[in-house]
Amino acid sequence: MDRPHDLVVYGATGFVGELTAAYLAEHAPAGVRIALAGRSATKLEAVRARLPAAARDWPLIVADSADTAALERLAESTRVLVTTVGPYARYGLPVVEACARAGTHYADLTGEVLFHRDAIDRVDKIAQDTGARIVHSCGYDSIPSDLGVLVLHERAVADQAGELTDVGLIAMAKGGFSGGTIDSMRAQFEAIGADPSRRRVVGDPHALSPDRAAEPAPAQPADAPAPARRGSRNTWTAPFVMASYNTRVVRRSNALQDWAYGRSMRYGETMGLGSGPMGAVAAYGVTAGLGAVVAGFGAAPTRAVLDRVLPKPGAGPSAAARAAGWFRMDIEATTTGGRRYRARVSGTGDPGYAATAVMLGESGLCLAVDELPDRAGSLTPATAMGSVLVRRLVAAGHTYTVTDLR
Repeated sequence: MDRPHDLVVYGATGFVGELTAAYLAEHAPAGVRIALAGRSATKLEAVRARLPAAARDWPLIVADSADTAALERLAESTRVLVTTVGPYARYGLPVVEACARAGTHYADLTGEVLFHRDAIDRVDKIAQDTGARIVHSCGYDSIPSDLGVLVLHERAVADQAGELTDVGLIAMAKGGFSGGTIDSMRAQFEAIGADPSRRRVVGDPHALSPDRAAEPAPAQPADAPAPARRGSRNTWTAPFVMASYNTRVVRRSNALQDWAYGRSMRYGETMGLGSGPMGAVAAYGVTAGLGAVVAGFGAAPTRAVLDRVLPKPGAGPSAAARAAGWFRMDIEATTTGGRRYRARVSGTGDPGYAATAVMLGESGLCLAVDELPDRAGSLTPATAMGSVLVRRLVAAGHTYTVTDLR
């Protein structure tokens, strides 16, 4: 409590950073001391001037991610730091290291397997020693996946239904594709190009495990399965672009809790596109299109072409378009006791922008003011905040429900 700030938004001059700051200005409890941080004092002043009135007196902190001393001062000034400065593989490691050393709780929006793995290896032990909760992926990637499986597990435990076995998520959404997500994909392909051995890390279904050798044997579902009907609603599905990341986060949550969800749990994610003939057409079209984009990012010449046509980082849809967006994730599970459940996680607002600002803002507040599980180190939303964050997000308008399918 002797630090001058409770919560700092780093990257506040970016598109999602400003959305997060605006959310906090409208929803943070009175008395929470919030500051904005970024590389440019002029841009920070302009952002603050656009925010709701509650933010008018928020302090501004200038810190470049390449300036180690400035990052140390930033981390030491606050109890919690949330950062939207990506791609995290390029800019994130000095920030997360500064927070771990300072004992500062940390939340980000990464969807990058390689960065997440590197951060675990560099700071997990340091953060455990200092008491810092380092929480990656506190936006659309990967809060709905991670907390959705957590509420399924909690329901199965309450019903004495046994452990989770086969768990499948079907994602549906309306919203723009984030330029920041695309930039993160680009950075990961560049890292693989510089060191091809890192491709094995990206392809490992347990890439984020705290103890890879102890992971159970069951083969995990493919990250990019062929189009097929799935789930109790017989929905046509295609590969979900973030499955290769979100699934690793959920499996890490399971392992960090001594595989409490189930040592035989198999977990996969797909995108839902409807149950009729048009759903089938869309499923095959999305599969082909996503395959083309991934192949294009894999080679430098085609990557340059994609750079000219795909959304750029730092920009986003209009306020009206953000308000018109929504997301819904249905997660169905079977248990060792023979029960079947469906969790639904949903919310309004463009998932990559408006809904993500809610998730990151509530994660920062949760870390700053709530009583949380006695854990420190490199954590996940489910293991750092768990049901406390679920309650916050429900209060903010998101849905977390579990239905018994018997």
